[in-house]
Amino acid sequence: MIGITIDSIAVGDSAQITRRVTDGDIAAFVDAVGDHNPVHADRAYAASTVFKEPIAPGIWTAGLISAVIGTRLPGPGAIYLSQDLKFLKPVKEGDSISARVEVLEVNRERNRIRLRTVCTNQRAEDVLTGEAVVMPSRTPVQYTRPAQSMNAMAVWTLQPLAWMAQGAAIWGMLGLSALALAAPAAPTRPPSR
Repeated sequence: MIGITIDSIAVGDSAQITRRVTDGDIAAFVDAVGDHNPVHADRAYAASTVFKEPIAPGIWTAGLISAVIGTRLPGPGAIYLSQDLKFLKPVKEGDSISARVEVLEVNRERNRIRLRTVCTNQRAEDVLTGEAVVMPSRTPVQYTRPAQSMNAMAVWTLQPLAWMAQGAAIWGMLGLSALALAAPAAPTRPPSR
């Protein structure tokens, strides 16, 4: 990823990302920020609401806009200064959300850009709209995710297998201990004279 400086940005420039919402995304976000509103996390409760199923927190959806700004336009090194949001429709598990930003204004003297921000679902319905003000990096920033991020993902993905292996080892030790206790004791001989 390479961050774009203000000199390379023009009105009308745009960028977007698309992400499919999973139950894991919603659960991880709810846990990370502590928003345990049952409309996000409790299927039984959510079924009793107008949504009929859990919905993603609106700020999760807005986070996709942040991802576009931080990775595409203007990209790495950008500083988010403000954002206004209107939440128009619920976002649910399985929805495919496209977050798009478009440059509305460029202020080279202040190193600021104003962006239209929109998130749409797979039915081309706007679920969120707004505007953001962003400060691009003054110099191009080339960024590659550190290897440790990938290692952390591998550890997270493989952790359940490690727990299973540890559990199997413990059960194996318990089984050997039980066998040792159940085995008849070897006869003892009187000492030789």
